[in-house]
Amino acid sequence: MTITKWPYVTPGIPDAGFARDGVPLTKEEVRCLALCKARLKARSVVYDVGAGTGSFAVEAALLAREGMVYAVEKDPGAQSLILENARRFGVAERLVLVAGEAPAALADLPAADRIFIGGSGGRLEEILRAAAGKLKEGGRLVVSAVTVETLAAAVKTLPELGFAEVETVLLTVAKVEKAGRAGIWKGANPVWLVAGERGF
Repeated sequence: MTITKWPYVTPGIPDAGFARDGVPLTKEEVRCLALCKARLKARSVVYDVGAGTGSFAVEAALLAREGMVYAVEKDPGAQSLILENARRFGVAERLVLVAGEAPAALADLPAADRIFIGGSGGRLEEILRAAAGKLKEGGRLVVSAVTVETLAAAVKTLPELGFAEVETVLLTVAKVEKAGRAGIWKGANPVWLVAGERGF
């Protein structure tokens, strides 16, 4: 499936619409809820940390039409995909690739309104501490966790950093796939979203 624009006001670009080349991406249904939990505004400054293909960053840039999105990614192959996907969906002017590894790569970025952490490379606690220091008052942070260890670190660390109303949601998504003439349910791996608002 090749999609060159997204004409809708709602998020939910199909996964197949993104250039991927085997690089992980935040799946469509998870991405939609993560965007909702981020509570983007038109002028939001957004970080997508561990951006992979940039699927979250692209959709954030489509929603925050007067803002700026910074896609932080250390892998050179993924970096090229982020740029390709930004061009594909017409958001290259509002989506900046930050080539580097968090937390160090966050140091020179402008203060953020919203931060999404989709990949942490096992350094989530360090990244959360750096991210908390970059968030504006009332800023929101969302963590996507696919491992128990990531979930535990997020749930423990966010309250310690002064995040209020921390909530955790478990997503289990299944889709119908064809198996001959029949349709069967195929489940994706469960994903936790941990979200909170930064208090001062």
